[in-house]
Amino acid sequence: MILYDNFQINSKGNLEIGGCDSVELVKEYGTPLYVVDENQIRKNMRAYKDAIKKYFGENGGEVAFASKALSFKGIYGIAADENIYTDICSPGEMATVIAAGFPLEKAYFHGNNKTESDI
Repeated sequence: MILYDNFQINSKGNLEIGGCDSVELVKEYGTPLYVVDENQIRKNMRAYKDAIKKYFGENGGEVAFASKALSFKGIYGIAADENIYTDICSPGEMATVIAAGFPLEKAYFHGNNKTESDI
């Protein structure tokens, strides 16, 4: 049974995410386990970029990944590969972006309650 493009119930009755059996992943990595489908994330990033280009023109704007949604080094590598920006709003997110080697000229540091050292 297909639940979404990248989610389905396989012949064993297990949830598959991006073609990976979730039960097998748990056996290998334990729980709690966070699983993301890199191909779907890339597809979504491209869809946003394509929509901006289609509706606002070649220079109509940029896509920025919201770091507060999911902040880990791998996601910033994907964002960099897909040539999109990211927004960050905490020193922790900033440290993760830097550790990932994400280009800071494509990072927006925003939000309230910033200390002088944050800025």
